[in-house]
Amino acid sequence: MNAPHIRRCTDADAGAIFEIINDAAEAYRGVIPADRWHEPYMPMEELEGEIAAGVVFWGLEAEGALLGVMGLQDVRDVTLIRHAYVRPGRQQSGIGGRLLALLLARTDRPVLIGTWAAADWAVRFYEKHGFRVVTPTEKDRLLRTYWRIPERQIETSVVLADARWRARPTG
Repeated sequence: MNAPHIRRCTDADAGAIFEIINDAAEAYRGVIPADRWHEPYMPMEELEGEIAAGVVFWGLEAEGALLGVMGLQDVRDVTLIRHAYVRPGRQQSGIGGRLLALLLARTDRPVLIGTWAAADWAVRFYEKHGFRVVTPTEKDRLLRTYWRIPERQIETSVVLADARWRARPTG
């Protein structure tokens, strides 16, 4: 029996990443605004576009299967955590925390995370790991600066920042 391990995902993992994201995103159905829900939540073309835009996925694998994925994307002077999902039935078992810890250790840059404001479980997860929600004004500015998302998603999201972001010099 192989111990669970984290590895960088490859092109061959695209199908599993797609499945994990869309299966886990079912938690958003009926929670996020109805006009933001899509079927599937993330089409394969969007996933491929995210990878082409520099999102590097990492996955926790056990017994030859990916159980959770999380993306890392360097944008300008920050690193973004993108598309963090764990297979239903494997959630709340430490997979997300292990992935987040590894990704945070891979960067010296300030780290930002965007998520749906209504996804209180996601916000609590990131807060448990030291992230803090930024002000609404800063959230709007950050989402417009570092993400490429529709205005409606900006309205319905929050941004969380790590200690490196909060400690940076402002000016």
